[in-house]
Amino acid sequence: MDVGSVVALAALIFIAALLYSSVGHAGASGYLAAMALFGLAPVIMKPTALSLNILVSVIVTIKFYRAGHFSWSLFWPFALASIPFAVLGGYLSLPGAVYKPLVGLVLLGTAWKSLHEAKRLTAREINPQPLPVALFAGAGIGLLSGLTGVGGGIFLSPLLLLRGWAEPRKVSAVAAAFILVNSVAGLLGLVSRSPELPAALPWWALAAAVGGYIGSEFGSRRLGNPTIQRLLALVLAIAGLKMIFTA
Repeated sequence: MDVGSVVALAALIFIAALLYSSVGHAGASGYLAAMALFGLAPVIMKPTALSLNILVSVIVTIKFYRAGHFSWSLFWPFALASIPFAVLGGYLSLPGAVYKPLVGLVLLGTAWKSLHEAKRLTAREINPQPLPVALFAGAGIGLLSGLTGVGGGIFLSPLLLLRGWAEPRKVSAVAAAFILVNSVAGLLGLVSRSPELPAALPWWALAAAVGGYIGSEFGSRRLGNPTIQRLLALVLAIAGLKMIFTA
C-alpha cells in the first residue's frame, strides 16, 4: 500500500474504534469493512482485525470494569464455551471465495443490528440466562468469531439484549471481555499457520488504541447514540455488499 492509503485506512480504523468502543465493542467488523474498501487480501484481513481487536478490547474492558458494569456470572458461561471453538475457527483457513461472502454477510448482519440498536437501549425486565443456552450460544459465536476474525460481541450483545439477560451497559462490559478472550483465542489458532501481518500494522494499532480510549471513556458513562448506530450501519452495509460482490 502507498503512504496515502495507509494513512486513510488508519483514519477509518480510528473512527471505527471510536464508534464501536462507545458501545463496548472492539471494532473488528469496522476494521474488516475498512480493509475491504481498500481491497486488502483475506489472508491479511483476518489476523489484522484480530490483533486490533485485542488491543482495543483490553482498553474497553478496563474502562467498563472500572465503571462497575462487569458481571462475572453473565460472562463466564459464554466465554468458557467460546474459547476452544474460537481457537478452532482461527486455525481453519477458508478460501477467499468463501471467506469474503461470509464476512460480507457478517457485515450486513451487523449493519442490521446497528440500525435496531437504539430500540434495544430502553429499560426492560432483566432475567437470568439459562446455562445450557449460554454454553451453546458461546460455542457457536466462538467458532464464527475465529473463522471470520471478529471478536463475537456483535453477536453476543443483541442476544443478551433481546433476551433481557442484562441492561445495556452491563451488556457492553461483558461483550468487551468476551471479545477479548475470543480474539486472543482466534489469534492463537491462527498463529500456528504463520499469519501474514502488514507492515503498517503499528500505525493502525496506534489509531485503534487512541480511538478505543476516547470511545470507551465516553461509552462507559453514557449509552450509545442512535445516530452513531445508523452511521455504522451505512458503512458496514456498503463494505458488506462490496465483499459479497467482489468475491
